[in-house]
Amino acid sequence: MRHHHMKTTRGSIAIVLGTRPEIIKCAPIIDECRRRALPFFVVHTGQHYTAELDAVFFRDLHLDLPKYNLGIGSLPAGKMIGAMISGLSDVFARENPRVVLVEGDTNSVLAGAVAGHASGSLVGHVEAGLRSFDRAMPEEINRIMTDSVSDMLFAPTKEARVNLIHEGIHRKKIIVVGNSIADVVRRAKGIVDTHSPILVQYGLVRRRYAVLTLHRPSNVDDPLRLMSLMRAVGHVSSPEMKRIIFPMHPRTHACLKRSGISVPPAVTCIDPLGYLDFLALASNARIIYTDSGGIQEEACVLRVPCVTLRDSTERPETIAVGANILARPATVSRATRHMLARRRVWKNPFGDGHTAERILDVVSTYL
Repeated sequence: MRHHHMKTTRGSIAIVLGTRPEIIKCAPIIDECRRRALPFFVVHTGQHYTAELDAVFFRDLHLDLPKYNLGIGSLPAGKMIGAMISGLSDVFARENPRVVLVEGDTNSVLAGAVAGHASGSLVGHVEAGLRSFDRAMPEEINRIMTDSVSDMLFAPTKEARVNLIHEGIHRKKIIVVGNSIADVVRRAKGIVDTHSPILVQYGLVRRRYAVLTLHRPSNVDDPLRLMSLMRAVGHVSSPEMKRIIFPMHPRTHACLKRSGISVPPAVTCIDPLGYLDFLALASNARIIYTDSGGIQEEACVLRVPCVTLRDSTERPETIAVGANILARPATVSRATRHMLARRRVWKNPFGDGHTAERILDVVSTYL
């Protein structure tokens, strides 16, 4: 199903994004739209927005800035989703896209799917079918609701497809395409290896340090939980892994300051990083500690062992192949020993790095 003999297009593709992980994962799709000369435009809801950081992400990934930026920013969830649906509905009324693509599980994704569906567009959900089976996570509800209104469910793995079939979604709507993080890492890896000065900047030796990221409300809004996590990770440093580098999310920084939690000596806090710098830092680490879904995938693709500081994950494939393990504060050191003993030879479950092509093979039939 190639795109060369397309009839005249009716409408275009709207790509809705709102957070940095979505910019990263949508980059290969945007590139592929450009390569095929398909009519598309990008809307940024503004859910994560700091001008400098966003600009760095778009620049690192060689993307133009979005055509629309709703600038909605930080609001309570209900108000945020409402404001996004309203703003996106205005954009869709003006542009009349044939297809609206959303990626992931944030409030922006749910709002994009609802507004797209309401405006009569076909909705495509990239990364459909992920489930942590923990309904206390707002992202889990966003995923379930987005999948239920989508017309094209681009599942990253067979496991995700099974989840969707169990929820009664018609098999014809589900296409297993891999995960676009494999596309991104495949393309960025070469640039990173030659260009990023991040290791020199912080005096790091390849494979002799760990990386930590924390941002989930369940981990950082509760001072006791945050303190015990910091303490647990701080204790794992050893002669062959002297330092733990912690690019700090603004939310986490605020909580540390507010509650006066001291950072263990092994942990070096640094400002948030652009994408290429973070990828260079991650790919050369000995081990990664995180509560981020996207970083669990990146670690798996980069073959860096991962310890996920959560009670559940919507990326069970990473655990199944032996790339990842769940840990609570009390089990961090055991989990670390377990992961460091593993050989980094697991199979990458997220596909061959041609996800964007498969997605647009399907989408372009509707244009």
